[in-house]
Amino acid sequence: MRSMMKRWLFLGKLLDAGYKEGELPKTIIYSLNQNDWMQLLTVMGCFQGGMKQKIQFGTAWWFNDTRAGMRNQLQLLMEQSLLGNFIGMLTDSRSFLSYPRHEYFRRVLCELIGEMVERGQIPNDEKRLGKMVQDISFNNADEYFGFLK
Repeated sequence: MRSMMKRWLFLGKLLDAGYKEGELPKTIIYSLNQNDWMQLLTVMGCFQGGMKQKIQFGTAWWFNDTRAGMRNQLQLLMEQSLLGNFIGMLTDSRSFLSYPRHEYFRRVLCELIGEMVERGQIPNDEKRLGKMVQDISFNNADEYFGFLK
């Protein structure tokens, strides 16, 4: 337990040093351990600013490439961050077989959003929700990495 606290304290101090110097770069933080996700999102949330979602929560789905794994990460991201700013699915684009993973991710994302609409947690605005799905599926990553510039 003590070593985990040291790890989060170190990450917070590292990000804070960059922030204080005005040199904190765009950063994507990954963890394969689901037990780390809440702490990562909490620390990340302290260092946003200067641009849309400067510090991103990386999708370490290559070891957790399941519906349940994606849903768990997306739900935690929705609770602790801004889902609409998320840069979405990571893949190994060198492999043709990795492309269906993006379709699977989009289906899981839409399922989760649809459930929230049904519960009345978010407005049933098809145009707005469609834009959010497009942003998470492509536009946010394009803006974050500057692919099409």
